[in-house]
Amino acid sequence: MLFLKNIAKITIQSIFVIILIFFSTLEARNLDKYEKANYISDYFSGVLLLNQSKYEESREYLKKLNGLENSHLAYSTKFLYSLVNSGNLYQAFNYSKKLEKNKQDSFESDLIIGVYYLKNFQLKLSKDYFLKAQKTPSNSIFNNYISNSLSIWSNLYNNNLVNSSLELEKLDDRFKSLKEIQNVFLNCYFDDDKTEFLFEKLLTNQKTDFSRYNYFYANYLNDKGKSLKAKKVIEDALKKNPRNLLLNQYKEDLKESKKNFNFDCKKENHVISELLYLAANALSSQSIISLSNFYLNLAKYLNKDFHGFDTLMAENFYKINDFTTSKKIYEKLKSKGSAFKWYSHKQISRILTQQEMKNESIILLQKAYDQLKYKGVYETFDYAEFLKNNEKFENSINYYSELLNLIDINHPLYAEATDGRGVAYERLGEWKKAEKDLLNSLKAKPDQAYVMNYLAYSWIEKGIKIEESLKMLEKANKIKSNDPYIIDSLGWALFKLKRYDESQKYLQTALKLMPADPIVNDHYGDVLWKNGKEIQARYYWNYVLNLEKAEKDLKEKIEKKIIKGL
Repeated sequence: MLFLKNIAKITIQSIFVIILIFFSTLEARNLDKYEKANYISDYFSGVLLLNQSKYEESREYLKKLNGLENSHLAYSTKFLYSLVNSGNLYQAFNYSKKLEKNKQDSFESDLIIGVYYLKNFQLKLSKDYFLKAQKTPSNSIFNNYISNSLSIWSNLYNNNLVNSSLELEKLDDRFKSLKEIQNVFLNCYFDDDKTEFLFEKLLTNQKTDFSRYNYFYANYLNDKGKSLKAKKVIEDALKKNPRNLLLNQYKEDLKESKKNFNFDCKKENHVISELLYLAANALSSQSIISLSNFYLNLAKYLNKDFHGFDTLMAENFYKINDFTTSKKIYEKLKSKGSAFKWYSHKQISRILTQQEMKNESIILLQKAYDQLKYKGVYETFDYAEFLKNNEKFENSINYYSELLNLIDINHPLYAEATDGRGVAYERLGEWKKAEKDLLNSLKAKPDQAYVMNYLAYSWIEKGIKIEESLKMLEKANKIKSNDPYIIDSLGWALFKLKRYDESQKYLQTALKLMPADPIVNDHYGDVLWKNGKEIQARYYWNYVLNLEKAEKDLKEKIEKKIIKGL
């Protein structure tokens, strides 16, 4: 069946293998000891709001419970999360000091105190609390990694690179890639001669995506007066990673001779902010949003002008459908440079679409695109994709065509652009043009499982090239195993070839993976009918009639089948 493909990106967070339990089981019996019964309601309200990432509201409820930490230890951690995530770092610091005074401090409270002192250039105190956090008992390998890393960077062993590197080697080998990053930063901090070599070694790693660190390398080179080499690093990196936001903005900043790039590897607070960001990014990839925001807010506190952090914050709020907060962050980002501006407009348009404000979304991005000083192929592709996804098929074709006139089959965008235009043509009923584009997309990039699926399913629906469709879908299924859309298409091809027993097996699998999909249920009903299971067939057809997302023409077709059968 037709499928809107999703493109997965491999990022640094994939190196984390973390099982974290953010919210522990509530010990309600301890709450009973508290004086006022309504405090129990406040506690649960605060925790619920925290889970929903409504941090300001959570803080308001939890702050009423001052003293609850004496009988319910989980309270203090939750309150700290609400304080940090609502931007109240000074309050979080004061509360953490209170916990310390009462000998109720934790990894989180020691971390907050250490970060606060680091921000305020009290390095000796910062070091003491990071070391204290390191010694705090924790079952989390993740907490141990954070505390051990921070203790290294707060201490730096009397400005001794060798000793610092030896301490770094003690970190758990499961964080090998992160150790490599820290090693580069250590050499950068000490301005060692090996720094450039280590940056280049890191960036040539084929197993992990370190493209982000081209930014830091170029920044280092620029600080060393090697501006031409810095420009080349960025240009070469963008050839491989043309969509990287940090790199694109850096390129624009270099053009304007801007020198404030908001990161200095010789500043402990900047490096530690990046380490905290890595933690936040990893947690975001696991959809552990509140804890991700906790580390991200600490990172922003240490380096508030590094706007690369804001993009993750906005995306975190988008993930939990807090579109208002996400949009506010993107609105602020628009003023931080041309690359950030275009990116933010795209994201705000996406939010407006989610809010069922399609017209406003289209108007916004059209205006943003028209105002671009330089309309590159990637900006044009983004705009064409946006128009297609918002069912402006004719307009999208114009921009896809404009783009394709500028590139050839060897360009990284060729396969995606011909696929996108092909889909737009198909939706307009111009099948010959659609088929040509989809085939050209596969010619440029043969192993696109979802393009194969789209083309094959279109052939099946038209009653042509069924055998060829089956072979194509079998190949797609090998590439993307267990994908319900491809499995459904495979089952449907077998149905059209009257191989009903085989068809039923595939369609049954697709149904298990997508039990509420109207087309899958319709297909499954059809194959049940052909296999002599008429009562069951009518059951699944009737089920489709009750699905809101089932289209009108599909329901009309099913109503006839329920009466007459196949």
